[in-house]
Amino acid sequence: MILPVTRRTFLKTATATTAATYAARTVPAWATAQKSLVAINTPLSTFAYSDVELFEGPMKRQFDENHARFLGLDDDRLLKVFRQVAGLPAPGEDMGGWYDLTGFSLERNDFHGFIAGHTFGQYVSALARAYAVSGSEPTRAKINRLVKGYAETLDPKAKFFVDYRLPAYTYDKLSCGLIDAHEFAHDPMAMDVHEKLTRAMVAYLPEKALSRQEQRSRPHKDTSYTWDETYTLPENLFLAYQRSGKPFYRDMAKRYLEDDTYFEPLSQGNNVLPFEHAYSHVNAFSSAMQAYITLGSQMHLQAARNGFEMLAKTQSFATGGWGPDEAFGEPGTGQLGNSLAHGHASFETPCGAYGHFKITRYLLRVTKDAQYGDSMERILYNTILGAWPIQADGTSFYYSDYANTGKKVYYGQKWPCCSGTFPQLAADYHISTYLRSDDGVYVNLFAPSRVQWKDAGGQHGLKQETKYPFDNKVQINVSGSQPQDYTIYVRIPAWATPDPVLSVNGNRVSEAVKPGTFAAIRRTWRDGDRVELELPMPLRLEPVDANHPSVVALVQGPLVLFAVTDSQPTFDRSSLLQAKAANNANGDWIANTADGSSITMRPFMKIDKESYSTYVLLKA
Repeated sequence: MILPVTRRTFLKTATATTAATYAARTVPAWATAQKSLVAINTPLSTFAYSDVELFEGPMKRQFDENHARFLGLDDDRLLKVFRQVAGLPAPGEDMGGWYDLTGFSLERNDFHGFIAGHTFGQYVSALARAYAVSGSEPTRAKINRLVKGYAETLDPKAKFFVDYRLPAYTYDKLSCGLIDAHEFAHDPMAMDVHEKLTRAMVAYLPEKALSRQEQRSRPHKDTSYTWDETYTLPENLFLAYQRSGKPFYRDMAKRYLEDDTYFEPLSQGNNVLPFEHAYSHVNAFSSAMQAYITLGSQMHLQAARNGFEMLAKTQSFATGGWGPDEAFGEPGTGQLGNSLAHGHASFETPCGAYGHFKITRYLLRVTKDAQYGDSMERILYNTILGAWPIQADGTSFYYSDYANTGKKVYYGQKWPCCSGTFPQLAADYHISTYLRSDDGVYVNLFAPSRVQWKDAGGQHGLKQETKYPFDNKVQINVSGSQPQDYTIYVRIPAWATPDPVLSVNGNRVSEAVKPGTFAAIRRTWRDGDRVELELPMPLRLEPVDANHPSVVALVQGPLVLFAVTDSQPTFDRSSLLQAKAANNANGDWIANTADGSSITMRPFMKIDKESYSTYVLLKA
C-alpha cells in the first residue's frame, strides 16, 4: 500500500529524481524497432518522454495533478475486483462507480459496476508514461507492484472474463498497460503476463472485428453486451508484436482490423462514420495507422487519412470536439447545429482528446502536414485544458457541453472511462510538443517547455518562452555544447493570416512564411541563438454547420471565445467582430450584443461554474 501524496510531497519527489530523468530515457519501441518488424520507418518520430520538460502552465499542471492522483491510489483498491474473482484475499475499499463488480442496471440507468476493473490497464499505462517523464522511483515501484499483483490473479483461462460484458474493451486497456509497464518502466514480467493474458483472451473474443451492428445481430443478454470494441484491438497488438517479435501478435492484430465494414469503405472515400460510436471509431484510426507502419498497408493509411478528413469536415465543432451524445451524425442534415438545442453531452472530452491526439500524432509523423498539429492544438485549448481534475473518489469530468446554454459539470458515476484516458493524455503532452526528423526538430505545440537531445557527441536543446495562446509571440532559445547544423521546423497555423513573422536573432527570415505549413530554418545553430515567431490572431466567425449559418462561434487564433451568459445572445456580425480584448488574466474579450448589452467572451480553460454559450446567434 502507498499513502496518498500531497502536491508538495509529489513535487519534492519529482525534483529529487530530476538527475535520474535523463539517465532513464526511453524511446518508444516503434521508433527503435528492428527494421524486420516494421515495414515503414515514419519520417517523424517522437522524442522520449524524458527528453521534454514542461514548465509552469496548464499542461504541466494537468500532468502533475494526474500523476499525483494515481500514484496516491491504494494498490489494494485497484486490484480488489481481480482478487475477488480469483478467490484471493481482497483487502481494501471498493473503488466504486464503473470499476466495481456489481450494481449495473440498464433499466435503472445505473452504471455502478458497469465494467469491473476496466481502467486498471490505463492507470498502469499512465503511471508508466509518468515514470518515463519524471524518473520517479515511487512511481516505478508502484507499477511493479501492480503488475505483480495483477499477475497473481491471472489464471491460464483468464476466468475474470467469463460472462464479462465487454471483454475486448477491457483487454485492450490491460494490453496497453502491460506494454507500457514493460517499455517505459522496464517491468521484467509485464510482457510475459501480457502473452499469458492474450492467449487466454482468444476464448472470449469473436473470430474477427465486429461492428456494433453485427454485435446487435448476434444473440446477446442485453444491449450493453453489444457495445464491445474489438475494432480497436490491432493498435496494441501490433505494438506487442514490435516489442516481442512474436508473430502471434501480428497475426491476431490483422484478424481484428475492421476492414470489411470500416477501413475498406473509408479508403475508397465512402463516409461510413454516421451513426457509429464516436470515440471508439476515432480510436480505431490508430489501429489503421499501426497496420500501415507494421505491414506497409497503403489501404489502411488512406482509410485513416480519409476518415480523419471526414471527421474534421463533417463532424467537428469549432472547438475541435466531435460526437454529440457519443455518436456521429449524417452530414448535410444540420446534425451539429440541431444537437445544441437538445443535448449537453457534446464531446466525450478526455477520451475524445486522447484519441484525437493519437491519430493526429500518427498522421503528423507520417505526412509532416501541419494541419494535424493545428487540429491537435484546437482540441488542446478548447476542450481538455478546460476539463476539471479527477477527484480522489473517482469523480471525473466527462462531457464538454456546447448546448445553447451550457455548463461544466462532473459526471454522475465514479471512475468512468475518461478517468483512464485523462492521465494517459496528460503524459502524452510531452511527446506531442516536439518531433524529430533525420534533419532536425519540429516544434509542433507552443508551450513553455524544453526539449533536449544528443547528436554528434554534443548536447543540444530548444527552450520555448511564451504566454501563448493568450499572447501571439513565441520565443525559442537554442542551446548547444557545440555548433550544429540542423533544421528547426516551426508550425505556422493555417489561421495565422495575413502575415506571420518569423525571425532569427532579430532578423526576419527571407523566405516566405506560409500559414498551414512548417516553416523550415536551416543553419548552423549556436548556443544562445534565438528564434522568434509572431502570429496574427484576427477575430473570425465559424458557423456550426452549413445548415445553421447564423449560429456561429467567435474564434481568435486557436481559441474559441465562449459567451459567458445565462441565455444564448444575439449579435450583429460587425459588432461581434469588433469585440475588444479585456486584457485580464482570463483572456476575456468584450462584445456588444444586438440589444446593446455587453457580454464577456472567455476561453474554455478559464470557465469555471458560470453558464456559457459556445455558439451565439447572428441577427438576420
